[in-house]
Order: sequence, then structure tokens, then C-alpha cells
Amino acid sequence: MKRMLWIGLLMGLFVLPMGLFAQETTDVGAIKTYLMTNVTALQTHATRLEQAALDYYNLAETAGFDYAALWSNERVETSVALLTAKDAWLIASPLYEQVEGVVAGVPLLSQFDVELDAGVSGAEDPEGGVRFNLTLRDGRTLERPGNLFGVLESTLWGTREAYTTGVRADLNLNSSADFGETLPDAALLLAAAETFRATIDDLYQTAEGWTPTVEDAFTALVVMVPTMSEYFGSWRESRFVAGDDATQAEFVVISRLADIRDILGGLIVIYDSVSPLIEGVDPAQNSQIRQDLIDLQTYVNDLYTQEQEGRVFTPEEADLFGNEAQGRAQGIAGQIAQIAALLNIALPE
Repeated sequence: MKRMLWIGLLMGLFVLPMGLFAQETTDVGAIKTYLMTNVTALQTHATRLEQAALDYYNLAETAGFDYAALWSNERVETSVALLTAKDAWLIASPLYEQVEGVVAGVPLLSQFDVELDAGVSGAEDPEGGVRFNLTLRDGRTLERPGNLFGVLESTLWGTREAYTTGVRADLNLNSSADFGETLPDAALLLAAAETFRATIDDLYQTAEGWTPTVEDAFTALVVMVPTMSEYFGSWRESRFVAGDDATQAEFVVISRLADIRDILGGLIVIYDSVSPLIEGVDPAQNSQIRQDLIDLQTYVNDLYTQEQEGRVFTPEEADLFGNEAQGRAQGIAGQIAQIAALLNIALPE
């Protein structure tokens, strides 16, 4: 009896040290590799966007910023510049969404998510909004205008009147001016593109000096997994659901469902980096959490596929699906938090 008691006491003494040893020997470097690969690609397309914006600015400057004359006299060159800028944005946006879980979920990197993708204007949130101003070559300044992906999207697709010139332009030369075919303010587009490229470069430099930890991985998961209602809410208000009644200037080109799918893909990468550690604590729960994450991504992707095939969801359906996704996500985050507690990993309040 005494022998069994001593064995039990000794095993209890070894639980915490063994947990700490497992944390120290768990390799989460794959998270950084994944992040750096995407950010490197982002740099390429941010540079493409900046160059296209400069080309467009130079055309507008030559035309004396007479945008009607610019479109009348330089249609092909103008179309090439703006279509290139749009294409670069369309590639950059999902690239960023795939690593948003890392950028937004890791405290060292989280301000970049505010500036690039999540932050509102300083007028909307004086404390938590973006920090940067846009200084235009004509002397104007846009103080803390909101996140850069949003500013660029609403400028390139003309969803903010103040960012456009009002000149309609058949950029794809299909004999009609379709949605988003309006000439943007060249000075504003260039300033946003330059700031976007510089911010991506800063993200790369900061990420390059970052050494990911197990705590970073768990923090990113418990912070980012249970954010489904936020994304579904913006999908509900977007033109993909609200149609012509939508008032949002952002999320007009890529459905938020695609964004959610991409974010979840990145979170699965993060989870896989700590999965061996969780396997050592509770193999059954490790398998369950990973499957739940995959099932949640599949759930969102199924909705996106239906949307791509022509189904238009109602606001009520968007709420229903968002509540379902949020419920699943909270359950997953709760399981991850339980494992973190077993491993003595400190998480944010």
C-alpha cells in the first residue's frame, strides 16, 4: 500500500516537469515557415500593385488629372494599369487571409492586422483604429482612414464616392461599364498602394525576427477560432447577401465566406504544429479537435460553393449559419483552452 502511494506521489511530481519538457521540445517552426512563405508572396503582389498605381498616376498627371480626357485618350494604358492593380489586390487578399490567424493572434504581430485588414478609421475608433495617415502627392492628407485592404478595395472598385473621380470606364472593354468600373483618384490610390507595400515589408521584417512559441500557437487558436460571428456578420451586410441594399464599402469583391475558409485553413496549420503536444496529453481529444476544425472549414466551404454556384442567401440564413459556426467554434476553443490548462500554458484573459 505504501509503495503504491509513493509511486502515485512521484508520478504527480513529474506531471508538470514533463509537460514543460514537452512544450520545450515541440517544434512550432512550421508556423513561421507558413507565415513567411505567404508574406513573401504578399510582397510580390504589393509591389505589383504599387507599380500599377504609379503607372496610373503618371497617366493621370500627364492628362492634367482631367480624368474624362484621360479615359478618352488613353483607354488601353489606363485599363492595363487599373486591371493589373485589381489583379494584384485579388491575389494579395486571400494570401493575407490564410495567415491572418497568425498575424492577428500573435501579440507581437497583431498591430499589423489592424493596419492591413481589420482596423477601422480613427474617426470610428479613436483608441483602437488604424494609426497611419495617407499623405497624397497633391498635399492632401487622409487621417487614419481605415485598414489598407479596405481603402484599396473601395478605391479600386469605386465603392467610396470620395475615393473616385466619378468617371465611368469600361476597363475590360466589353462595351459596358460594369460594377467597379470607375476611375479612381490617382493620388489616393498611389498613396494607399505605397503604404500597403511598406506595411507588408515591415510585417516581413518583424516576422523574420520572431521565434514562435507554443504559447503563441495556443494564443492564436483561442483568440481567432471563436470569431466566426464577426465574419458572418460582415458577410450578412455585404453585397453578397444584401445585394443592392448593401451599404458596406468593403467586402464587395471577395465573399467573406472565402475569407473565413482561408482563415480556418491557416488555423489548422497552427493547430497541426501543436498537435503532437496535445497527442501526448489526450490522443482522443487531439483527434477530435482537429476533426472539428476540418469540419468547420468544410461547413463554411460548402456555403461558399453554393454561393459561387448562384445561390443568394437571405440575411436570416446568414444569421442562422453564423450562429451555427460560432457555436462550433466556441466549442473548439473551449477544448483547446482545456488542453492549455493541462499543459500549464498561460492564455490571455
